[in-house]
Amino acid sequence: MNKTKIFKFLYEHIHTVIMATTDDDGKPVTCAIDIMDFEADGLYFLTAKGKSLYSRLKTRPYVALTGIKGESTMTRIAVSVRGAVRECDRQKLLLLLEKNPYMYEIYPTGVSRKNLTAFILYRGSGEWFSLSKKPIERFAFSFGETVMPNGRYVITEKCIGCGKCLAVCPQSCIEAETLPASILQEHCLHCGNCYDVCPAGAVERR
Repeated sequence: MNKTKIFKFLYEHIHTVIMATTDDDGKPVTCAIDIMDFEADGLYFLTAKGKSLYSRLKTRPYVALTGIKGESTMTRIAVSVRGAVRECDRQKLLLLLEKNPYMYEIYPTGVSRKNLTAFILYRGSGEWFSLSKKPIERFAFSFGETVMPNGRYVITEKCIGCGKCLAVCPQSCIEAETLPASILQEHCLHCGNCYDVCPAGAVERR
C-alpha cells in the first residue's frame, strides 16, 4: 500500500467525502465534497466562491476529510486525510470539470460556472484503515514533505518478555519470539492495552 494507490482509491471508489473546516469561532463545520482528481502529492476538489466553505478555506487553509467504502462496519474501508490547501488556477478547474462531466449537470452554463474554483490538498498526512480484513489493516502516510504524525505504540529495549501485552492485544499483532517484542504496526488498533499492562514501562507512544 502507498499513498498514490490510496488517493486513487479515494477518487475512484469513494469519491464523496466528509470534509471538516473551522468557522470564525474555531468551531468545526463539516460538508460533503467530491474528490475530483489526485496526484502523487495531492487531492483536488471544487467549491464555489459564493459558499461559506470558500471563505473558510481562504481564511484558514486547512482541512480534514474522511471517506468510507463498504456496506457494514466489518466490511468498511476508511480513508482519512488532513492538511493544508491552496486555490488552483482557472486552467486546473477546467481540466477537473472535463474529468468529472456530471458537474455540467449541476452547473449547466458557462455563466453558472463562473464562480467555481478548484483547490488542492497539497501537504499533510493520512491513514488507510480497513476492518474488512483479519487482522485489521492500517497504513499511515504523509505527503508534500510533511513529517509522519505521532500516535503509534512501540516496544522498547526495556521489554522483559513477560507476555502480558500478548494476552491483551485484540488483534494478536505483537510478536515476542525475540526481545524486545514488536508490534506489527499495519495491524495495530492503537487501543493502548499493551501500554497499560506493561510492568516494565517498555511500551511507548511515538
